[in-house]
Amino acid sequence: MKLPDLSRFELQCLKKLWDRGEATVREIYGDFPDPPTYSTVKKIVERLEEKGAVERVRKVGNAWVYRSAIPASAMISKEIGRLLDAIFDGAAQPLVAHLADMRQVSIEDLKEIERRLRHDQTQGGPGEDLSGGKGP
Repeated sequence: MKLPDLSRFELQCLKKLWDRGEATVREIYGDFPDPPTYSTVKKIVERLEEKGAVERVRKVGNAWVYRSAIPASAMISKEIGRLLDAIFDGAAQPLVAHLADMRQVSIEDLKEIERRLRHDQTQGGPGEDLSGGKGP
């Protein structure tokens, strides 16, 4: 499955669905601390549906309930890859160094990364899901 290219706000709306599992447009709208208009959120959810990122589950009253049609881990991997390619020529080390300089990564985080890399080497494949278990 080819993952869609999403805007920043489309990703934010999709994350609300990953967090909730299922939601109406009104619920997604309500999850934003300072949302744009309701009609903007509705249009973005419709665009996500057109792109195959969300799907309708059922209708409750006049409102459709949506859920993500793509796993969080796959979309997160795609977006991180885009960032690495666009800014760091595909290399992860400068990103990690920059995060350390910003104090956005801790020694404990680095130990967890090392543990996952060691696990990958001994198991011969990718490590555990990095998305925090969110997604369909």
